[in-house]
Amino acid sequence: MNQHISPTGTGYSACPHDCPSTCALEIDISGGRIGRVRGSSGNSYTAGVICAKVARYGERANHPDRLTQPLRRIGPKGEGAFAPISWDEALDEIAGRFREAESRHGAESVWPYYYAGTMGLVMRDGINRLTHAKGYSRFFSSICVNPAWGGFMAGTGKLAGPDPREIGKADLVVIWGTNPVATQVNVMTHAIRARKERGAKIAVIDVYRSPTMELADIPVLIRPGTDGALACAIMHVLFRDDLADRAYLARYADDPAGLEVHLATRTPEWAAAITGLPAAEIEAFADAIGRTPKTFIRAGYGFTRSRNGAVNMHAVSSIATVAGLWQHEGGGAFHTNGAIFRWNKQMIEGLDIPGIATRRLDQSRIGDILTGDADALLGGPPVTAMLIQSTNPVSVAPDQEKVRAGFAREDLFVAVHEQFMTETARMADIVLPATMFTEHDDLYQGGGNQYVILGPKLVEPPGECRSNHDVVCALAARLGAEHAGFHKSSRAIVDWTLQATGRGTVDELEAARFLDVQPDFETAHYLKGFNWPDGRFHLKPDWASVPFSRPDKPSAHPPSAHPPSAHPPGAHPPMPEWPDHWDVIEEATDDFPFRLVTSPARSFLNSSFTETPSSTKREKRPELMIHPEDAAALGIVADDLLRVESPRGAVLLHARLFDGMRRGVVVAESIWPNRAHAGGRGINSLTGADPVAPFGGAALHDNRVRIARQG
Repeated sequence: MNQHISPTGTGYSACPHDCPSTCALEIDISGGRIGRVRGSSGNSYTAGVICAKVARYGERANHPDRLTQPLRRIGPKGEGAFAPISWDEALDEIAGRFREAESRHGAESVWPYYYAGTMGLVMRDGINRLTHAKGYSRFFSSICVNPAWGGFMAGTGKLAGPDPREIGKADLVVIWGTNPVATQVNVMTHAIRARKERGAKIAVIDVYRSPTMELADIPVLIRPGTDGALACAIMHVLFRDDLADRAYLARYADDPAGLEVHLATRTPEWAAAITGLPAAEIEAFADAIGRTPKTFIRAGYGFTRSRNGAVNMHAVSSIATVAGLWQHEGGGAFHTNGAIFRWNKQMIEGLDIPGIATRRLDQSRIGDILTGDADALLGGPPVTAMLIQSTNPVSVAPDQEKVRAGFAREDLFVAVHEQFMTETARMADIVLPATMFTEHDDLYQGGGNQYVILGPKLVEPPGECRSNHDVVCALAARLGAEHAGFHKSSRAIVDWTLQATGRGTVDELEAARFLDVQPDFETAHYLKGFNWPDGRFHLKPDWASVPFSRPDKPSAHPPSAHPPSAHPPGAHPPMPEWPDHWDVIEEATDDFPFRLVTSPARSFLNSSFTETPSSTKREKRPELMIHPEDAAALGIVADDLLRVESPRGAVLLHARLFDGMRRGVVVAESIWPNRAHAGGRGINSLTGADPVAPFGGAALHDNRVRIARQG
């Protein structure tokens, strides 16, 4: 048994599922199995609170349907017929099929594919070491963060902001485009603290009356994709009513006079026509921000998953500059803290391997890639072999009709390393059983906070489960891939990474349990200048200079250093010079008269937890929220089975009448497995994979649809 494992007692770890929170955990262990999970009270961000689904993680870890042995497909793809095989047989077959693909079409025909089913740095990103060592097609991560990160950095030049614990010191907490009651519970911990201790007001901007908006003092209900218009109207009022901090702008912004001229026509009435929010509510909200120096804007991801998402994020963060909020403790704009960690990931990802210059295939365009689209393949060979870890693209990737068609190809070999028989695993040729986070060593960073947390191995895995790291190393040995990281344990790689980054040793981190790496106040609030050569916040962004990357720009450097471009593949009009409402969203039409948002469900996390009994019991079934007046106009009543169709596909959902949206907006909280829907098509049959400007990404919440009763 691992020397760090205790068969009974309390273990300490981090939640691997949600990068904004990355909660520090205390875990009950009894008889070598995990039980109740609690938030660590000693961690000042987690503050003893975690979401209900992770509190019940024992249901998931000890689930009878976990995969526990390697399997080989014995029937048609997708039918789920598999037979047990040994690990050696499985690994030998994968290695053989990879060599066969390489001999026919070159190394780039192999595409290792992964994502954030675990946020652990070793288990999530270690697959890149194999990719780099073998010269396989690289992975362009795009499904989640690109519009948000690019939009925030367009102003600040860096992906960082005030200490998120300062939410508790704010007088006005603005929660913009996220539903933290469901997805980032710790944001609510600190917001409620500010309300109780300081009398702070909580404002929530969203496209439906989410559980978070139910708790708001200032609910701000807008149409999808119109956040930029609201932000511009707020800044218009700040300038008009002399609530803009002109002294701050003169010192810290690039062209405040130009912005003021631009915003002269972006009135509350103009924004009301776009957002659906009455002009009087816009005026009142802007006045509250302008008269509350300690306004903390917590900007989420949801509102950026739109075709104008990067522009919207930049506009929202610009409010903090116009109002001078950055100067104050409890003030400013915060999205995520990725820039503060500065990891040396050479050992994890093999970044010291020479010649890392193969194509990077766009994660979100997997359907186009697997169906042979030359643009998506960047002019290279077809993908004929894949290893998939920590993601479930047959459920979560957009443009599902193409995704399903691609995975059904008989000439495509797929190995899936998974914890459950997901819909992607059902399409595989080889399925490998994977460990969960308490069953291996890993290292975590907070996206929405400032902590480094160790996740040590606490219990032995069931059956024959192996970690991502162990599988990658075993394949490397069979494929002749060379790198020092293939010969180290995951704990040793954690230790190397910590020391190479100047964060101490793994033993020191285990003794401390977590490490606070929050920068000093002046750095975090950009009082020493923003991260551009001129030291100023860019109200007028140069999108081509934003330090982000895009898939059709190969480089021999790590992904963060790839040359950026202001326009991803696809036809896009020029991006706005200033914060604005960029009218490139998929607006409703006569044929598709509704705007659909695919918001996260409270008890799921993407396609994780959909197998957990308590989660599925709470969510009940796949439903479409529709305004009662819209339903009445279509002759729809509660519980009707509806056919919801976009230009890309159709899905069947049960009607739930709900008046918490603007007319013409519908919401489906997901992601349910495809098979949970009548007809077997899931919500991402409706979403598009066209890249969002300027750095790619999926516009998962930007869909026009039509609705009709089924049958």
